[in-house]
Amino acid sequence: MATATPELTVEIAGRRWRVGRQGHDLSIPLEFDAPQPTFFGAAPAAATAVTAGSFVGDVQRGGSCNCATHTLTPHCNGTHTECVGHVTAERLSVRDLSGEHFNPALLVSVGPMPVITRAALASAATPHALHHYRALVVRTRPNTRDKLQRNYDRAPAPYFDADAMRWIVSSGITALVVDLPSLDRSDDAELTTHRIFWGLPPGGKKAAAATRPHATVTELAFIDDSIPDGQYLLNLQVAPFVADAAPSRPILLPLTPS
Repeated sequence: MATATPELTVEIAGRRWRVGRQGHDLSIPLEFDAPQPTFFGAAPAAATAVTAGSFVGDVQRGGSCNCATHTLTPHCNGTHTECVGHVTAERLSVRDLSGEHFNPALLVSVGPMPVITRAALASAATPHALHHYRALVVRTRPNTRDKLQRNYDRAPAPYFDADAMRWIVSSGITALVVDLPSLDRSDDAELTTHRIFWGLPPGGKKAAAATRPHATVTELAFIDDSIPDGQYLLNLQVAPFVADAAPSRPILLPLTPS
C-alpha cells in the first residue's frame, strides 16, 4: 500500500511554501591540525591523542581505538553561534538562549565593500520585505573559497555599521548568519553592533538590560556561490556547550511554492 510522504510547509508573507529535504550546509568543516580559518590571534584548533599508562588513543600509533582531546576557540576557529553572554558580565549559555531552531530566512549578497551599510542591505534584500523573516543570512563579495581557511588578522574582513544593524533589529531579525569573523571591526573594543543587535546600550554589560536576549549571531559561515539569494527555512543546529558560543551548523532548506 502506498503511503503519503510527510510534507513540511511554512508560510511567509501570506504565501505557503513546501520545505525541501536536501539542505545547504553553511558550516565550515573544522579539520583539527590542518588549515582552518583563524581570527584575533587565536591558536589553531588542535587534537592530541589521550594517553594513560600504556594506552594511546591513536590506532596509527598502535592504540586499540582513537580517542583525542580537542582544543579550540569557538569564536575564532570556525563556524559558531553566540548569544548575548558574549558581551555580558553574567556567564550566559548559548545552549539556553538559542531556542529557535527553524526560522524563515532571507539570503542576500553584498559588496565588495569595507563596511556593510543599511543601503547595501536594503538593496540586496529587494524585492523582499525583511520584516517577513526571522533570520537573515549575509554573504559578502568576493566570495572565494579561501574563506574556508583565511587568516583574518592578515586579511581584515568587512563589518556592519551601526545604522545597518539598527535596520536589521527594527526588521525583527532574531537569527543573523554571516560569513565574517565578527559583526564589528576587529579593533572595536565596545563591540558596537553586537550590542545593538542584542538591544544593549553602548558599553552595556548587564544581561537584564538586553531587550533581545534570545537573538543569536552565527559567524564564520561559508555560503557557496551555488546557493542563490532568496528565501529559505533556516535550521540552526548548535552544539550544547554551556558557554556564550559554540560550534554550529546552519542549514538552509530550499522552499518551493505549495
